[in-house]
Amino acid sequence: MSKQIVIVTPALADANNGNWQTARRWQQFLAPLYPTRLAKSWPDAEADGDAAMIALHARRSAASIAAWHEQHGGRNLALVLTGTDLYRDIDTDAAAQRSLELARLLIVLQEPGLQALPPAHRARTRVILQSATARCPAQKTSRHLRALAVGHLRAEKAPATLFAAVRLLAERPDILIDHVGAALEPALGAQARQLMDACPNYRWLGGLPHEEARRRIQRAHVLINPSLMEGGPHVVMEAVCSGTPVIASRIDGNLGMLGADYEGYFAQGNAAGLAALLAACRDEQAQPRGLLQRLGRQAQSRRPLFAPEAECGAVRQLAADLLAGGAADAKKGRA
Repeated sequence: MSKQIVIVTPALADANNGNWQTARRWQQFLAPLYPTRLAKSWPDAEADGDAAMIALHARRSAASIAAWHEQHGGRNLALVLTGTDLYRDIDTDAAAQRSLELARLLIVLQEPGLQALPPAHRARTRVILQSATARCPAQKTSRHLRALAVGHLRAEKAPATLFAAVRLLAERPDILIDHVGAALEPALGAQARQLMDACPNYRWLGGLPHEEARRRIQRAHVLINPSLMEGGPHVVMEAVCSGTPVIASRIDGNLGMLGADYEGYFAQGNAAGLAALLAACRDEQAQPRGLLQRLGRQAQSRRPLFAPEAECGAVRQLAADLLAGGAADAKKGRA
């Protein structure tokens, strides 16, 4: 059997989300060493050549994981845990719980993710921090503060918190808030359109291609990530690697990316806290020791963690261990 690796990801290119970006990037890392393909489910027409599986999402890939285990056992099977896996589904969903049991190796995308797992699973879990290409910060105006939120409109991304903060800042025309993301829940799209009518400083831009979203991150003064749960938020990493500081909810996924001492957190769901941080960034924008400048320096210190070379090495080691039959199962790697 050829040593082909299949990456099972419920999110393909049309999803335009973080899980898709992870799957595509890992395929690119592995392709020079092993034939590697992406599949939405397994088995499929190309399944006969697969020697190892890396599956994203314990619940949504549960059928593929179970089918692989029935045919191959768990020896060559790794499971990458997403935010909804770690912070909801493995506590409540039987299919997600079974996926944990069946996989030989588990992957989390930031250090605090380990603590979200039942203790019995931690010894066979690795932390692999994701990566993004570095970009030079864009020139940014001092006439206003432009904040950017990037995330499809669904409950887990907490658009309600963002919407409430926008309303609190409605009398601040010097704070402009752009919002990128498709309305996966139509009611939230309707709310975003109504908010644009009521608050001229807010623009909902809908879903955008990844490259265009990345350029907007690069040009923003600050990125907002108000999520309720995150596995390892892509947009936070991309902001850090673009020289754009972040204001984020104090949840494990954000803490794992930005560090416990980062100053840009607000309590989960606290729209007033988010609005206050944005106001402070604007009010102190010209001050060398102001909040915006401090957040920029703190974010910059995290940038080396997200180097592509580190993630590439960790992913290639994972594949080698899977193809070797899990000889390093107990080893816990970090990139």
